[in-house]
Amino acid sequence: MDRSAGPGPGSALTALAATPDGVRLKLRVQSRASRTELAGLRGDEIRMRIAAPPVDGAANEALVRFLAERLGVPRSAVRLVAGVNARSKVVAVVGVSIERAAARLGLAQ
Repeated sequence: MDRSAGPGPGSALTALAATPDGVRLKLRVQSRASRTELAGLRGDEIRMRIAAPPVDGAANEALVRFLAERLGVPRSAVRLVAGVNARSKVVAVVGVSIERAAARLGLAQ
C-alpha cells in the first residue's frame, strides 16, 4: 500500500474515526477502475478503486459490498453518510472497532 502520501507516521488512522457504535471512514473513490481494491492513503482519505461505473448507484453499492466483506460485517452495517454523488465519501460502519477496521483495511501500524 502506498503510504508515502500521508502527512506523517501516524497518518494511517486520520482517515478512520471511532464513533459510539463503530467507525467512520473518509474515502476517495475512483469508479470504473480495472478492479475493486484499496489503493492506499492520500492525505486524510483512504483511496479506493471501484470497478463499477457511477451509474444508478452501482459504484456506491459495490463500495458498500466491498467494505462489508473486508470488515467482516453485514452489508446493512455499512452506510454511506456523505458524498453519494461525489468522489470523496464518508461511510459509517456499525459493529467494528477502530483497531479491527484499521487491521482489516491494512492501515494498522
